[in-house]
Amino acid sequence: MDQLILPLLPPPVPSFDSFFVGRNAEAALAVRELASGTSPHRVIYLWGETGCGRSHLLAAAAQVAQAGGSALRVIDDVESLDASAQHCLFTRAVEVLAGEGLLLVSGDLPPASLPLREDLRTRLAAGLVFRLLPLSDEEKTNALQARARHLGMRLSEDIAAYLLRHCPRDMGSLISTLDALDVASVKLHRPVTMALVRECLYAKT
Repeated sequence: MDQLILPLLPPPVPSFDSFFVGRNAEAALAVRELASGTSPHRVIYLWGETGCGRSHLLAAAAQVAQAGGSALRVIDDVESLDASAQHCLFTRAVEVLAGEGLLLVSGDLPPASLPLREDLRTRLAAGLVFRLLPLSDEEKTNALQARARHLGMRLSEDIAAYLLRHCPRDMGSLISTLDALDVASVKLHRPVTMALVRECLYAKT
């Protein structure tokens, strides 16, 4: 796998505007409404494979809820909770379903398959449940090109395809790679071409 010579920059702060929805528009809208206090629902559970955007949406929701003073509790990677944490979350879920506060939870499996106590799985399934689908290569290319436009540069499909082949494929890593290439472009006073990309990435052969 190719690695950046230049240090990777941290990815942009997660927000709803920087979330590339792909096939997850319904889920993203539901989470945004929950965070802003305009949703008719009180509990949302998101699940999906690593890199599908679960943590991004939770972080974005937490920021919006904090700014608006919403009583939203956010729990990521629920499958890793120990017995004590499961008990606390169960108690909170019961309170939320009774009308006290809001709850946004994510995990890597649907509620019924989580390695958690049965009554907690039932409470999580009682709200809205969304499976987040990972972006396709075409959607990732579109997302990278959108980020490039935001940075004021042009990213060809060939370069986007090269990044997808030779870099970690989650969007956080891809965006960090693109941002590092933008910094290199400015520093070297050169456009982001395939030649520059190959200079900034070295192949292990």
